[in-house]
Amino acid sequence: MTWSHPRGYDPMVACSALWKQRTGVTVEWDKRSLQDFESFPVEELARAYDLIVIDHPHVGQITAENCLAPLDVVGREAERAALAAGSVGRSYPSYNWQGRQWAFPIDTASQVQAWRPDMLSAAPANWSDVLDLARQGRVLLPLRPPHSLMVFYTLAGNFGRPAAEEPGDHVSPEMGSRVFEMMREIAALVDPACLGMDPIDILEQMARSGSRIACAPLVYGYVSYAIAGFRPNRLAFADIPAAGHAGPVGSALGGTGIAVSAFSKAKQAAIDFAYWIASGEVQRGPYASAGGQPGHAAAWDDAVVNAATGNFYMDTRATLEGAWVRPRHDGYMTFQQAASDRINLGLTEKHDAGRVVADLNRLFVESFPAPGAAGGGS
Repeated sequence: MTWSHPRGYDPMVACSALWKQRTGVTVEWDKRSLQDFESFPVEELARAYDLIVIDHPHVGQITAENCLAPLDVVGREAERAALAAGSVGRSYPSYNWQGRQWAFPIDTASQVQAWRPDMLSAAPANWSDVLDLARQGRVLLPLRPPHSLMVFYTLAGNFGRPAAEEPGDHVSPEMGSRVFEMMREIAALVDPACLGMDPIDILEQMARSGSRIACAPLVYGYVSYAIAGFRPNRLAFADIPAAGHAGPVGSALGGTGIAVSAFSKAKQAAIDFAYWIASGEVQRGPYASAGGQPGHAAAWDDAVVNAATGNFYMDTRATLEGAWVRPRHDGYMTFQQAASDRINLGLTEKHDAGRVVADLNRLFVESFPAPGAAGGGS
């Protein structure tokens, strides 16, 4: 099971066809919407599929549910070392939890900046430039949950004060309030429809004929839109605009990993496929050429891969290397939804920033098991 977008589905089908030629093993893929991908219970998928594409914040929950098979099997240490060495930023370790490796990165992303090279001579370099464009009605920002929280995270991280992963204040009241006020300012300048838009919605609108939108300053990168001919207008991608003074750091890491169901009746065959499709050779070859957004540095560094995508990888690499890994404890996914909803309510009803941040911190503490309670917390 993978997710329903050419970037998420097409490379899996193409690589599976090659795998069948090599091994005789058939791998068939179903797909689910981006919204389902971000929220659907992994345990249900694990009971229905051998191979599952997941994102890293799920690992605490799925470890507690015992629904995935660890991939750090004996005898394949050299292969794993090669995968770890090829990690773009913290993609590979983001799937390591409680000492085990639960997935391998096959797709790497973080919030980066999308812009129209036919409209602008360069991507905005700092947040004040973004606001200037927003005042002209030329900016969109994905604020549909969970992306409102991702914007909050990225801004906090770019100021050098990323959200905490352990119980306690998730973000300092001072920094949280500053970030929420920044979000309130730009939310008032962009189309209110942004509150219901995810990254695909934003990029589709930017790339369509007649669009006036020149910039999406914080949006998960989608290589498909950087390929000439994918949509009427090609988009370029760049590092995030600086809100702080430390460069393009702190972006909320995304991307996906390939995992194997603990309930699979073909576990060894599934593990073999996972190692193969995550390898550098496959990632920079058939995976990338089929429209995938690889998770291995061999592809990100490859001149041919970059030439086909308007330097998508080279132009966003610094942001990926400085990206921040979200909390992964059992309970985080529930928090992610509740926190995103709280931010959006605060933006819509113009709530006091301090009140919103206090609620975020309370929700975060409540997302951990009570002391002494059973569970798969941190």
